[in-house]
Amino acid sequence: MSVSASIERVTGEEVLDSRGNPTVQVTVVLNDGSLASAAVPSGASTGKSEAVELRDGDPRRYGGKGVLQAVRHVNEVIAPALSGLPADDQWRIDATLIDLDSTDFKSRLGANATLGVSIACARVAAQVCRLPLFRYLGGDKARVLPVPMLNVLNGGSHGNGGPDIQEFMLVPLGAPTFREAIRYGVETYHALEALLVERHATTNLGDEGGFVPRLPSNVAALDLLMQAIERAGYRPGEHIALALDFAASGLWRDDRYCLELEARSLAAAEMMDLCREWSMRYPIVSIEDPLVDTDWDGYARLTGELGERIQIAGDDLFVSNRAFLVRGIVRRCCNCVIVKPNQVGTVTETLNTARMALSSGYSCMVAHRSGETEDTTIADLAVALNCGQIKAGAPARGERVAKYNRLLTIEGALGDAAEYAGRAAFDRRRIGQNDRSG
Repeated sequence: MSVSASIERVTGEEVLDSRGNPTVQVTVVLNDGSLASAAVPSGASTGKSEAVELRDGDPRRYGGKGVLQAVRHVNEVIAPALSGLPADDQWRIDATLIDLDSTDFKSRLGANATLGVSIACARVAAQVCRLPLFRYLGGDKARVLPVPMLNVLNGGSHGNGGPDIQEFMLVPLGAPTFREAIRYGVETYHALEALLVERHATTNLGDEGGFVPRLPSNVAALDLLMQAIERAGYRPGEHIALALDFAASGLWRDDRYCLELEARSLAAAEMMDLCREWSMRYPIVSIEDPLVDTDWDGYARLTGELGERIQIAGDDLFVSNRAFLVRGIVRRCCNCVIVKPNQVGTVTETLNTARMALSSGYSCMVAHRSGETEDTTIADLAVALNCGQIKAGAPARGERVAKYNRLLTIEGALGDAAEYAGRAAFDRRRIGQNDRSG
């Protein structure tokens, strides 16, 4: 990058996300005329300690969900502070954003303001350096295409009227390449739709592009996925495995986990028994958020019991926050961290959390949010980290497919240098032994 390529203008605006709610979009212009934009996603199932997504609270606009205040912070507070900074100094840019906010969870400026700026700066810097974003963030070692975790059945807060469990995912870990993995997943997704049509079940889509059928039980969803895999011509566990996101904090009421679909509630020990039973009956390689996000002792026990065999992933527990991850490492809670940039608010903080996880023997899954945009940054981020896992929804809806299409483009650009993570991404014996995060 030329030393003269510095930040000249930063502009925020209010746009819409995939749920039709306002979100922040930021455009950064350099003094050489280069420009790039970034749009920030929003979650429905959120951890209590996530960085603050600043909303206006004005009931006269978008039911209080407007983001004009966050946009104003971009234009009036952040833009002057970044003017003249070199665009390729990501650490300095993000440190400035953190100092400007000066709160633990971005509650002054809003993480939706800081993240939009942080990503847009990274994007324009990569452009001027004539590098793809994954190479700019990950260096020459960035080459591993992640296994797509395809959320094909939506429930919980992502699919009203569907299962209690929030996400039922296909994991095409037996494919030889990312391109083939997507094909495996798409074919199985359509086989699942055919099965639902035959059963006269609804094929409406949830927030993340998965079907939201009315089923007699949560385990019926697992049985459906097994049948869909076989109908598509694949072998469960060999070609395509399964993964779950319980989003258990959303099930937690009066000290029990409420499964309304089955009219029953479970104590913490019973929920752990359920995880154990399902992981024995089905080819499940990952279980995310199986317990409420305050049950650190429960996570330690469950990880101790199942962690050698499957992935126990923490999302609401860690909220992509390095400090919470340190606590989890010390207490041996989970063996995988879910990484979502808008949970912390800057690119640097996101990378720091992910790299600490990988170097500490944890696996890492880069993930989208239920309220998404066409921004494809997380696809590049997954390759930059060589983390081997990405969760971007079903192979349907433009804001989900955009991420998978971006990964197809990256795989093509890498050519023979591309590696598909495949089954190794979930091999508990190998995780942490060779940090390839660059």
